[in-house]
Amino acid sequence: MTTRICLLALIVVCFPIAASADERFPKPPELEPDVDFWVDIFTRYSTREGVLHDNRHLGVVYERIELDPDMSRRARQRLVKRHREPLKAVLRSLATGKRDKLTAEEARVLALWPEDVSNETLAAAANRIRFQLGLSDRFREGYERSGRWRPFIEAEFEALGVPVELAALPHVESSYNPDARSHVGASGIWQFTRSTGRRFMRVDHVLDERNDPYSATLGAGKLLAYNYSITGNWPMAITAYNHGLAGARRAMREFGDTAYVDILRKYKGRTFGFASRNFYVAFLAAMEVDRNAERYFPGIEREPPLEYVEVPLDAYLPADDLAGALGVSTATLKKHNPAVQATIWTGSKHFPKGYTVRLPKSIVDDDIDSLLANVPESSWADRQLPDLYHTIARGDTLSQIAEEYDTNVSTLVALNNLGSRHRIRAGQQLRLPAAGPAPVVAVQASAPPPAVAAGAPPQSEPEIETPEVAPPVAVATEAAIEAVAAVAASAEPVVDTAPSAELEEPGPAALSDAIEAPAGEAAQTVLLSDPSDYTVDDDLSIEVQPLETLGHYADWLGIRTQRLRDVNGFAFRRPVVVGERIKLVVPAEEVQAFESKRIAYHRNQQDRYFREHVITGLTEHEIRRGESIWILSLREYGVPLWLFRQYNPELDLDRVRPGMSVSFPVLADSDRS
Repeated sequence: MTTRICLLALIVVCFPIAASADERFPKPPELEPDVDFWVDIFTRYSTREGVLHDNRHLGVVYERIELDPDMSRRARQRLVKRHREPLKAVLRSLATGKRDKLTAEEARVLALWPEDVSNETLAAAANRIRFQLGLSDRFREGYERSGRWRPFIEAEFEALGVPVELAALPHVESSYNPDARSHVGASGIWQFTRSTGRRFMRVDHVLDERNDPYSATLGAGKLLAYNYSITGNWPMAITAYNHGLAGARRAMREFGDTAYVDILRKYKGRTFGFASRNFYVAFLAAMEVDRNAERYFPGIEREPPLEYVEVPLDAYLPADDLAGALGVSTATLKKHNPAVQATIWTGSKHFPKGYTVRLPKSIVDDDIDSLLANVPESSWADRQLPDLYHTIARGDTLSQIAEEYDTNVSTLVALNNLGSRHRIRAGQQLRLPAAGPAPVVAVQASAPPPAVAAGAPPQSEPEIETPEVAPPVAVATEAAIEAVAAVAASAEPVVDTAPSAELEEPGPAALSDAIEAPAGEAAQTVLLSDPSDYTVDDDLSIEVQPLETLGHYADWLGIRTQRLRDVNGFAFRRPVVVGERIKLVVPAEEVQAFESKRIAYHRNQQDRYFREHVITGLTEHEIRRGESIWILSLREYGVPLWLFRQYNPELDLDRVRPGMSVSFPVLADSDRS
């Protein structure tokens, strides 16, 4: 066992940037009112107040509204509505052309707009009145908290070639709150979703490194560097962090790579709503406040960074035994190891072999090796405990859980007595195949109503919560499990629903939630790091992506494959070619449903892959005569073609020539034990 002081550094290919911060993060004059608006939100208004403003022209702020700190969300909505309706009436009155004999309120509202404002603009503005909560107290707390990790963040970003100014991004994402959880399942100070997080770190029911500021910082640096390698500029790389690379690339193709004002003002992507349009300007505001914190918050200081002692574990170990050996409480251990999931703290899992335990140097003896030597030999294990139960987290779906544990939805439904119309919910525990089927109660004729077997949920209440740590259950045979699953498979099909929209917030909300994007914008969190275009063009054509066939398209459209062959003039058995465009047979009103099925397919493929692999870096390869992209990807670099294409989205695979430089992600196996 070896001890080391906290030196976490992972070097990948750097992106040398010699330009000044102003050149890297331009602030066009047209965007300055928007930046000023967010500076005010971050510094002038607290969470006990908010403002009504125009959602397109952020410089137009109509009114400040004071809030009761104990007010519920619904009560706040009613209060905002009471203030919004009179403003709408005033704007509609002014939109008729009224400019004389104005009331005091009409004159005040009109003065907020340019003198030459048109009636059309005022009419549209009546439907654009938006409420924004103040965030100054959260920003101040986040700035103070950021001192714990800022030296580490800046050092790692420098090593990765990422501008250190991007250390201001967590102010927008989470207010540097490691406990932040968003309504769409994003987590930690960098607000990674599971799908994106799994590309760069371990995210499962044992460890969720999104919640560890150190691990998540490494992931964020690599993601930002990747975004920059695709977009070529930092404003769009930052926008892609929120909106996704595919949407950012579509906007750049429509308006130009650096047409930031046009993109943020005019781009009409379906998921490019308020949050996406404002993410870059909110970052600029956060960077301004972060640089000049003393000006906005006199006397403010960052907390000092903690000096940690770290020790990697050579084998599996229960949490209680580890805490006892180190002479600390499990609560202390939990506080400083936030990646560790509840399965370990409740005893369902051990600390995994190879995990690096972190504790402040001030509270633990430097000689951790000798402390761990006191752990009884019988406490160490050479393998992890089997998975018996899964505690549902925000954003989980049955299909994702099934993939996580190498089972299927019908098995989970059968083992947990779920009906096809029941939604899973946060905190609920699902029995897994290793735990065997739920106990079955035999009913005798003429007997009174049967009692429920010990440890089994009542049959009439399929959504009852089970104990956090269930009693040991004998492992069922595979045949028994399949027999139970077969019954479920023959029943009404399960509706696999994402419960996140119906769940109550489990903890502190992410700061980005306070920017209150419409619920429809949650869709943009799918495949954020995939630059591939899965949309249907106005002419009903699509670009063929890896892993796709005509059979897939026909299945998603609910038509025969031959219809697609006929429309595109394809001979029988002629395959589609990655990168080519083909026509679809789809009514306009069904386009979005097709896109959703297509994206879900790729998300499932990618999620499955990144449960087993993580991206650790990037390497460049110069094509030599006789080399093939397919052979290089699969044999030399071990990278699937779809992932290679994500790192080289502009490359025409049919026009690869010697001397061209291509990028390959560096992969490592993800240890999920």
